[in-house]
Amino acid sequence: MKKVWGVGAVAVAAAGMITVAATAGAETAPATYATSTSVGVHNAYEKDKYPYLADALDSGASLVELDVWTNGLGRSWRVSHSNPLGNNSNCEGATTPADLRTKGRDQDFGGCLADMRAWHDAHPGHRPVLIKVEMKDGFNNKGGRGPAAFDALVRGKLGDAVYGPGDLAAGHTTPDEAVRAGGWPERDALKGKFLFELIPGTVEENNPLDKLWTDVEYARHLKDLAAKGKVSQATAFPAVHGAAAGDPRSRYADASLRPWFVMFDGDASKYLADGIDTAWYDTRHYLLIMTDAHKVVPAIDGTRPSEGDALARVRQLAGAHASFTTADWYPLPSVLKAVEPRGGK
Repeated sequence: MKKVWGVGAVAVAAAGMITVAATAGAETAPATYATSTSVGVHNAYEKDKYPYLADALDSGASLVELDVWTNGLGRSWRVSHSNPLGNNSNCEGATTPADLRTKGRDQDFGGCLADMRAWHDAHPGHRPVLIKVEMKDGFNNKGGRGPAAFDALVRGKLGDAVYGPGDLAAGHTTPDEAVRAGGWPERDALKGKFLFELIPGTVEENNPLDKLWTDVEYARHLKDLAAKGKVSQATAFPAVHGAAAGDPRSRYADASLRPWFVMFDGDASKYLADGIDTAWYDTRHYLLIMTDAHKVVPAIDGTRPSEGDALARVRQLAGAHASFTTADWYPLPSVLKAVEPRGGK
């Protein structure tokens, strides 16, 4: 049976503010994707948070996070927090909407994508959902799990339900050029779409033998596709991982990769406490994902804060120019549905 969270609406009369209807798929927001702040769930594939991935999608969250492993000790794109050898997920591999919440769980990334497609087919006008993929141990191109294989898998499962770098960059040479020209569509224009964000994983970032992290590998992939006139095949946006002052893309020695990054992802506390100019992202229309929202001083509960405290934190980070703010607030669907004007505009 489809889970219904109830209907509620937040209506703000001032020009440029956002109206959100709190039923899955019923959002109306007259703002571009870059001028709003919404809420996501950390590791939404975990069964103690949501029995099924469809429940996470039904929650109203605008971002859901998955952890993916690719090492050669297994053949698939495994979805798990800490088991690199197998799957531990609420994904079931549904093939139709009727299959949702009926099949065995612990499926791999392909199974998660199948669930997204089935849920999409049941809610074709759903709010745009950003799927944040942490590549725990990076890509494994030699093992058949590199960037091109990632694109093929995502596109094969989701088809035109994906909004990718090629869609954003249409008419421009790079995503950076597109967004600085105001290229992000209105939220209404992204109804029924999934966007994918890729970040390097914790294992990858702590592996001294790994010299090619997810962000660089996928950015090179995008650049190569563009050179061949095939950037429309790409399905994901690589993110610069880790809060840093200035333009964090300066860490990439190959300057030609920098314009392929328009998403930035890091710890909310660091963005706020280290004097980082977060307005820099907003004025350039870059998307800024702030994680661990609950840890910003004064800290609030990471799972079950009061609704008022959680909404106040979302609004605080919206004022600090976040595009998305994430925590483990899965018990608070009313908070997950929140969409605020970015930068207090």
